[in-house]
Amino acid sequence: MNNNQQSIPEYEAQSNRYDTMTYRRCGKSGILLPALSLGLWHNFGHADDFTNARNIVRTAFDCGITHFDLANNYGPPYGSAEETFGRILKKDFKNYRDELLISSKAGWDMWDGPYGDLGSKKYLIASLDQSLKRMGLDYVDIFYHHRPDPDTPLEETMGALHQMVQQGKALYVGVSSYPANLTRQASEILDRMGTKLLIHQPRYNMMDRWVEDGLLDELESQGTGGIAFSPLSQGILTDKYLKGIPEDSRAGKDKRYLKPEQLTTDKLEKVKQLNEIAETRGQSLAQMAIAWLLKDDRITSVLVGASSPEQVRENVKSIDNLKFSKEELTAIESILSDENEKQ
Repeated sequence: MNNNQQSIPEYEAQSNRYDTMTYRRCGKSGILLPALSLGLWHNFGHADDFTNARNIVRTAFDCGITHFDLANNYGPPYGSAEETFGRILKKDFKNYRDELLISSKAGWDMWDGPYGDLGSKKYLIASLDQSLKRMGLDYVDIFYHHRPDPDTPLEETMGALHQMVQQGKALYVGVSSYPANLTRQASEILDRMGTKLLIHQPRYNMMDRWVEDGLLDELESQGTGGIAFSPLSQGILTDKYLKGIPEDSRAGKDKRYLKPEQLTTDKLEKVKQLNEIAETRGQSLAQMAIAWLLKDDRITSVLVGASSPEQVRENVKSIDNLKFSKEELTAIESILSDENEKQ
């Protein structure tokens, strides 16, 4: 483990942290989510710099970000992001727990054998218990099923989520990456049990718009909130790859993250044109891409990652300009028209 534990002062949150963040109601619930939430998929593993991770979380909270999103297998190694976050909570956030919304998930591979993957009650209940121990928590605010399981009956998976709420180990539940029809079924099953499907976490960005083909309408119909992950399409919707993949970038160091063949000449040309629109708006391309998602009220929050405190602050600036003119939206659609046809 690379701790790199430099001496940093005791943490006291900024007193004005709620003044500038925008909060949105999550579906038909009592929960308000910040327009931007912090995802801990990357940069919080055992090999990552602990002091940097700690400063990222501090900065996020100081900016009014109250929602921190994890999963059982975030790392690497699996489980280490939750362990890192647990250490940060213990050091800095003992007095702020009731101001935080902490979420975790299970649904992808986590441990060996037939009970460490997908959507069985055995897996989900055990996974949540492990996550709580890693983070040093009595409960999470939201627990998600991370992906659909084609083999486990949906009643069993939703029954596990309902049981977590009944046991007080999760206050709310959600799903991730479910198509519209399964989302409707999941919501209806939970309703019959007496538990609300609070939120859905789909992949959604300018270049990946599958949710517009029925899912967003379904969320609105069910009174379920939406939180978009991968808003920057793994970094494509930024200015960092306009000239290729830098060797020192995350994509350059980890070929699993973004492959060079994904950055086609055609796609880079679209990114350049989008970047020009962002410049006229006084935003970076990343900021515009986040704002573009938030223009739809059915998206409660956008899930962003960060490799530094400064990146958190830059992402938060997205909310300074969430309005798009008709001309801007038409220009964006024109640039992305054939991209959308591929969906």
